[in-house]
Amino acid sequence: MKHQRRFETDSQPEAQELSQISTLISDLDRIIAILGADIETEEEHARVRELADPTYPVLARSLRARRDNLAATIDALQRRLQLRQRASTTKQSVADVAA
Repeated sequence: MKHQRRFETDSQPEAQELSQISTLISDLDRIIAILGADIETEEEHARVRELADPTYPVLARSLRARRDNLAATIDALQRRLQLRQRASTTKQSVADVAA
């Protein structure tokens, strides 16, 4: 049985990458929401909400740091997604003009 090779156009990998970035952003947004709920629960349990308080829970502090890092990652991914979308649009416009 012969195996057929599947040839991709240039737009297929780009579209796949855009889709993957969008999915990753959605997943990270969901994780940030979960971390926010976990922070809230930990603060309620400890009855301390002030970050400067010496009795502020260590777990809540580390969850905040993780949440902040994920938010920075989302910002970077959104910028990358916008750049890729602009590049994809530009390539399509050039191809349309050339045709």
